[in-house]
Amino acid sequence: MAPSPTGFLHIGTARTALFNFLFTRHESGVFVLRIEDTDLERSEKRFEDDIINGLHWLGITWDEGPIRQSERLDIYETHLRQLLDSGKAFHCTHDPASLEAEKKEQMTSKSPLRHICTDRDTKRKEGIIRLRNDATGDIMFNDIIRGNIMVKAEELGDFSLAKNPKTPLFNFANVVDDYDMQISHVIRGEDHIPNTPRQILIQKALGFPDLAYAHLPLILGQDRSKMSKRDGATSIGEYRALGYLPEALANFIALMGWHATGDREIFSLNELVQEFSLERVQKSGAVFDIEKLNWLNAEYIRKLPLPDLTMHLVPYLIDAGLITVEGDRYRTKDGRTVDQEYLNRISALEAPRLKRLSDIAERVAFFFDTPQYEADLLSWKGKQDFQTIRQNIDEVEKIVRNIESSNFSPEDLKEVIMPFAEAKGRGEVLWPLRALLSGKEASPDPFDLMATLGKDETLARIQRAKSIPQIQNAIL
Repeated sequence: MAPSPTGFLHIGTARTALFNFLFTRHESGVFVLRIEDTDLERSEKRFEDDIINGLHWLGITWDEGPIRQSERLDIYETHLRQLLDSGKAFHCTHDPASLEAEKKEQMTSKSPLRHICTDRDTKRKEGIIRLRNDATGDIMFNDIIRGNIMVKAEELGDFSLAKNPKTPLFNFANVVDDYDMQISHVIRGEDHIPNTPRQILIQKALGFPDLAYAHLPLILGQDRSKMSKRDGATSIGEYRALGYLPEALANFIALMGWHATGDREIFSLNELVQEFSLERVQKSGAVFDIEKLNWLNAEYIRKLPLPDLTMHLVPYLIDAGLITVEGDRYRTKDGRTVDQEYLNRISALEAPRLKRLSDIAERVAFFFDTPQYEADLLSWKGKQDFQTIRQNIDEVEKIVRNIESSNFSPEDLKEVIMPFAEAKGRGEVLWPLRALLSGKEASPDPFDLMATLGKDETLARIQRAKSIPQIQNAIL
């Protein structure tokens, strides 16, 4: 796996890393992480750190590395000198303007984009270093995923190897590294297919053995065009911040372009290792389906043990300003002190409804802050008069006060409140009760709300509803 630290870890790069990891572990091989940072102008330490942290977060580990190309420049120079001394490479003196003009002319005539250099036999000591490409006929390699791929050697021209002896370009450094690190299999995106024939020619010039290649399909948007930001082309760090679990994201990434033998779609990382094979990787593009990712993430959220789910959710509640940490307890936005059990009850209530962890704050704000609403919200279908609302609230309050705190479960609450609700009309009793507890038109069942809030806070919210002028004056 050889990422360039010129940007944050992207979903496509992460998939390449995952497929390399799964293949290596399945075959009991050695997985190497190589940081290709010879582009000194664009490579940054923060991007390298993001790549490493993102891979670790996904559960992807390696046996060797990270190995940085920037620390291996002497090795590349030795091999470049070897090619220059043997006449298999040379310094090209053509300036960028003339090369660009040549390229435009070839594009106009629809000729292969190549440079056949007239400087091949000069003994210059400076300028771009090019491979002397005297190969003819087909360059063929067997792609494990795509089968035989052939390119005419003549169409490649004398391509670049390095800017100078101390600044190798991608294809050359890549070949040297693969040989030096005893790489057997190269698994990468199909956008690298044009690089492979060039690397094969470099290997032959240096006397290196052939490698096995597997080029993965592109990741496409829903309309099967190249994936854009709209389709979810964000960094792994952004998916993490949005509240996707690493196990769910790794599972999802594995299914983009690969499929198991049956219809099963949920796999742990270890199960993926057991199932994975390159032969089951598809040739055609893999569609990025955000709905499928959300579904998978919801499945993994529901599998989490309750304390673990709460641990995952707490940072989002803190970021939203709904709670602050005070020792082993929490201070809510409205000033109450709550314990871990209170958060666990909220987690249990919301677990079946969450697609992303980051959705939690918007859904449960009323558990941590006194809800604000107008009196009209308490009216069932907007037809209930305030006097009836007040009478029903008073009766529910009496029932609640007589319930022991230890019996404040949804089942116990439903058992004692539902007879009154059935007698007065379920909507006329339960709607205002749920509305005054949450301050929302849409919220969980009122019995779940009461059990989660606890007896004291339930009574406090009933009292607040009764203090609203329209409700307070309705009894007069």
